[in-house]
Amino acid sequence: MEYYNKVIESVNVRFIRGNNFRVEKPITVNDYAEPDNTLILLHHGTLKFGDDQELLNEGEVLFLPADQKTKLTIGNSAKKGEISKDQFQESKKKYLQSISFRDIKSSEDDCVSILGFESKVFDVVNFFNSLDIPPFIIRFNDRLATIIEDLMKEVEVSNVGKERALKSHTELLVIELLRHILKNRLFLEELSTNATYFKDPRLIDLFNFIKTNLGGDLSNKILAKVANVSEDYVGQYFKMLTGINPQDYIEYQRMEAAVELLRTTKKSIRDIGKEVGYKDTAYFCRRFKMMYGVPAGKMRRRESLINV
Repeated sequence: MEYYNKVIESVNVRFIRGNNFRVEKPITVNDYAEPDNTLILLHHGTLKFGDDQELLNEGEVLFLPADQKTKLTIGNSAKKGEISKDQFQESKKKYLQSISFRDIKSSEDDCVSILGFESKVFDVVNFFNSLDIPPFIIRFNDRLATIIEDLMKEVEVSNVGKERALKSHTELLVIELLRHILKNRLFLEELSTNATYFKDPRLIDLFNFIKTNLGGDLSNKILAKVANVSEDYVGQYFKMLTGINPQDYIEYQRMEAAVELLRTTKKSIRDIGKEVGYKDTAYFCRRFKMMYGVPAGKMRRRESLINV
């Protein structure tokens, strides 16, 4: 249990998108995939997936880990066509029409809710994707379906605290999804084999050290001491387990911290740069613009206008 609590604590979650659809025309997509982790809740009608076209019951949820391809059938008709993912994306409105969540309840047509979210371990590893688990049906889990419905309701309103509510619901969603996997003993071999980044305490120590020392010296020499490996090996070690160079990861974390300070404080850009580890303000500004496409000052003005 302690192991999986560490998993939950280290996964950063972000809501990406949520849409409700009425099936306008039944279709089979031979290589359906999404760039984000995706949940499809079937409200009414027919939904099948996989080579065997396994059938979902109404109220059940299909989970598609990011970039995992599957054969997906939406709607039921003897005349349904089969197309590729690219063809589906080009003419999606031909098959799916947006509908409000409120109208789903009174509709007799085939209807689905499709929700996308990101779940990355320490902002690096796509958690569910890295486990190499296939798409699967979530059956007999009313709580998960309710969380999805709450998210879809939140998407359609403009209440105070909307972004915070979406994040909170999405975090609950990921916890419930992992609980479902463990309770039903699904993919335990994949969890045990592929979650290597939880099994090496040195890597966890590195993540925690970086997080709490963004303004300090985070050279490979310092990281090597934290991980108790050689300076020549620490970069290879980090990349082997995470897929990313440690200095690239550090820069991303520093820039994300800078964005948060721009949004929430009135500190000068010079002071923010120093606080996140850049002694040279000009270099900080160049790297910021390269990463986000806009100068730091312009992003602050944009945020101020949004929050007026």
